[in-house]
This record gives sequence, C-alpha cells and structure tokens, in this order.
Amino acid sequence: RKSVKEKARLRLREFDVGDKFSHLPLARASVLLPLLVREGRLHLLLTVRAMQLRRSPGEVCFPGGKREEMDKDEIDTALREAKEEVGLQPEKVEVICRLVPGIDKMNHLVTPVVGFIEDTFQATPNPDEVSDVFVVPLEYFIKPLNYKALPYKTSSGYSSWVHCFIYVDHERKTSFKIWGLTAHFAVFLALIIFGKRPTFEVDYDLDNLISSAENNFMNLYASVCERKKSNL
Repeated sequence: RKSVKEKARLRLREFDVGDKFSHLPLARASVLLPLLVREGRLHLLLTVRAMQLRRSPGEVCFPGGKREEMDKDEIDTALREAKEEVGLQPEKVEVICRLVPGIDKMNHLVTPVVGFIEDTFQATPNPDEVSDVFVVPLEYFIKPLNYKALPYKTSSGYSSWVHCFIYVDHERKTSFKIWGLTAHFAVFLALIIFGKRPTFEVDYDLDNLISSAENNFMNLYASVCERKKSNL
C-alpha cells in the first residue's frame, strides 16, 4: 500500500508544467504550496498577511512573492520567499512540481510550486509580512463545510466566479476566509491529488484536468493581453 505522500507525489508529477509558461512576458511571482502529512491526512500550510501591508492586508495566502534578480527560476522565488516570511529553510522542502500558473490583480504571472514539508515544522512568522500561520486539511478544498462562489471581474474585464471558503480552526477558535487566487490554487491541488468531484462547481473538465486548466489559463492570459493593448 503506497503511502499518502507517495500517492500524492505520483499524481502531482503528472501535472508538472516545468517552465512551459515561463516565457510569457508578464512580471513574475511564485507561491509555495506547502503540503504536510498529519494523522495520515494531507494538510496545506497557509499564512495571513500582516495588517500593515499595502496590498491585501489581513488576507490569507501562501508564502510567496515577486521574483528577484538573483532567483534562478520560479522554484527559487517560492523557496526564498517562504524562508523570509515563515522561516522555512529551503533544504527542508521536498519540491515536487510547478503547476499551471495564475494571474493576480496586478497582472503578475503567479506560479504555484508544490513541496512537502515536515509535520514538525514550526513557523517563525516575520511580523512585517505575516500575522499568522495555520494548516487546513487538503480535503476541505473539495468537501468544504462553508463555501460560496463570489462573482469577480479582473482588471482586464474578464468576469468569472471565485471560490470562497470559510475554515474554522476549532482548537484556536479562529475562522479564516480563503478566497481568490489562493483558493483557486488550493482547489486545483486537491482535485489533482484526490481525483474526486468536489461538492461545488468548478470550471474544469474533470476528465481532462491538465488540458482544461491550461486552456482556462491561456484564455485568461489572452484577456489580459487584450486589455493591455486597448489601454495603449
């Protein structure tokens, strides 16, 4: 019987896009999707952005940020940012793959980098950037207790729906709102690993998850390019 980790690894490697989208002429950013196994179940580590940040203060996100000159690739960016934000040492991350990117509000090409971390990892949040760190069972992103879809329009005029989850951490008596691009990446990760239909609507062809995710992304990218042209 393959371990939970081994099964996830095999599934994820089939979805690795490598640097397939790295040539696109957008400013770049990366996020790390840190997976860990707790009590035999996969969990995802998330952070809450510090309130004093100019952009999206207090919002839930993955460790990550903009690419810097010294970064070799998207993986480097994600690992560097995770170290700066939560004290996660790069050598403590088993990087598995890069998934289909997203485009954020600032029109950055955001690449999700998936990696396994130890269950024993103790985050040391950098208070300038992160106000909290928590974990959510990955399965919550296909079988949530509290979910709604919010209508959303990108700056490029592309309208769609975004996932919005409310996750209650009973031990800490805190609830977290996970939505937007962060929720989008978490849902896609859960769909890949579990291969099950979620309890809510998703805009993927679940029988052709890779190609439909890439098509969705290219449509979004095309709409961003159109908007840029019309703004010139």
